[in-house]
Amino acid sequence: MSSTIQFPNQPLADRLRPGTLDDFIGQKHLVGPDAVIRKMVLSGSLSSFILWGPPGVGKTTLATIISKQLDRPFYSLSAVSSGVKDVRETIDKARKNQFFNKPNPVLFIDEIHRFSKSQQDSLLGAVEQGVVTLIGATTENPSFEVISPLLSRCQVYILNGLSETDLLEMLNRALEKDLTLKGLNVEIEEHEAMLQYSGGDARKLLNTLELVVKSETSDEDFKKEDRILITNSMVKERLQENMAIYDKNGEMHYDIISAFIKSIRGSDPDAAVYWLARMLEGGEDIKFIARRLVILASEDIGLANPNALLMATSSFQAIHMIGMPEARIILSETAIYLAVSAKSNSAYAAINKAMEEVKKSGNLPVPLHLRNAPTKLMKQIGYGKDYKYAHNYEDHFVMDQYLPEELKSMQLFTPGSNPREVEIQKHLERLWKSSKNYGKD
Repeated sequence: MSSTIQFPNQPLADRLRPGTLDDFIGQKHLVGPDAVIRKMVLSGSLSSFILWGPPGVGKTTLATIISKQLDRPFYSLSAVSSGVKDVRETIDKARKNQFFNKPNPVLFIDEIHRFSKSQQDSLLGAVEQGVVTLIGATTENPSFEVISPLLSRCQVYILNGLSETDLLEMLNRALEKDLTLKGLNVEIEEHEAMLQYSGGDARKLLNTLELVVKSETSDEDFKKEDRILITNSMVKERLQENMAIYDKNGEMHYDIISAFIKSIRGSDPDAAVYWLARMLEGGEDIKFIARRLVILASEDIGLANPNALLMATSSFQAIHMIGMPEARIILSETAIYLAVSAKSNSAYAAINKAMEEVKKSGNLPVPLHLRNAPTKLMKQIGYGKDYKYAHNYEDHFVMDQYLPEELKSMQLFTPGSNPREVEIQKHLERLWKSSKNYGKD
């Protein structure tokens, strides 16, 4: 006999979407008793803000709950599919809701970090004038992705990845509250695989649960009273994909990015590409990887090959435009280029030494001849006096003192032992002769 179990077309994650703050799981620092967003809702006074956090932690749900509990008109746009025209049309609709003493509508923009500068600019006037109260959602650091004028008008609230306790609470709620699941005899004996696959994403977790249960009920001999015992091996088998052991928020995350960086520093392109693949398979944020490559290009390659920084910066810009899956090729090319490049940490070492010296010696006075002299009085008291303009001399160089008097013999930069910096060393030795000992500690 065939199964009579009918699952709704609406995904489990949507069916279980909470409707009030009391039903919201996680983010107690924002919605718990006396927390900032709960206070905002209870007071009825809502200001614009941006919710920043990983996928599947409730950003969209929270915005919807706030709007519903405050009885405000709610407009939603996705930065993936909306343009400037869509923003302006939505703002025009919101203006019409300003009549009859209605509260300001809520404009929710999902993935606001994907909006271009012009799209974000089109929001400014409406936010400033109070036509809409903006709630943005982003998985990226707003400091990098949201324009300063808009960011200055919004508070940023950080949402954390859901804890194991939160995720288990969601699983239990699904079995107890969902009309379809609670009518079945489902028991979760092992939950680790589901939690691992979800990566802290509630949507993934609930959809995985539904997928596993659906697969068990699909057998034509299944009866409603049959027991469905969920185990780790069952979950892995049903998902039919490699369960990459990679925790983006835990210790494994830091171990793998560390192995990636050290492999490039150690000039091993094979290891670099392997660890890159581990991160990509685990769902690591490609922008996080690209930012690390930009840092490495300066810290570990530096003056040995200045083109490395250009390559890494171009890579960072390119993956913004391209996205996955093609971004993997750009990241692979960059990682290999940096791995096979000559290495030097001379710039890194120099700035570290300089900062240590500043902490030790404090704010030493700038030599008079190096000071700016924009006024007559400053010139009279010696500012800029006897300054030698290097371009007026042979080879655009003149021997002079550029450090404070107390540090005049200090050496911070030591060229590395690679072909490019050997040439730099010879150049500096030729200019400074015996007054500076470049190449010697």
